[in-house]
Amino acid sequence: MRLFKKIAVSALGAGLFLGALTGCSVSVDGNDYKAVSPVFDIEQFFDGDVKAWGIVQNRSGEVVQRFTVDINGRIDGDTLTLDETFIYGVGEGPTSRTWTIVKQADNSYIGRASDIEGPAKGTAFGNAFNFHYEMDLPVDDTTYSVTFDDWFWAFDDSTMMNRSYIRKFGIVMAEVTIFMQKQP
Repeated sequence: MRLFKKIAVSALGAGLFLGALTGCSVSVDGNDYKAVSPVFDIEQFFDGDVKAWGIVQNRSGEVVQRFTVDINGRIDGDTLTLDETFIYGVGEGPTSRTWTIVKQADNSYIGRASDIEGPAKGTAFGNAFNFHYEMDLPVDDTTYSVTFDDWFWAFDDSTMMNRSYIRKFGIVMAEVTIFMQKQP
């Protein structure tokens, strides 16, 4: 009987632990957006100037960064280049980043930036677009190797929302929310 209680308590603890872990995870299925319009066209949206306003929230929901980004995009052949300039109202981070994003024959995308490890893999899903990559993220005096699960959703041809889930060991450690608007 005593052994049964130990097993039951252990099973309950494991269930609570798994429940806590799954409660911390976010899972977006791009297939849910394949038939949603308007279709997000990454080349059309970022060809020219885009203004963005964003926040980063830690696991407890506290805003640890608030920033604006000026993005200048240009297309040369099959390569989209994005020059990003960041200004921070709260917190610190990179002041600039340049992305080069190349459309592949299967309509996926490969992106690269100097502070991104390896290639970012992009996939379009109708109204949504997903960019997935790894990054060494500097925080205070330490650098954390994290995974970005970056989702974009089009509102129309000139406005878009971006949500990024920053994961360590598969657990969401921070979330980024960015509103982007194409400039005339």
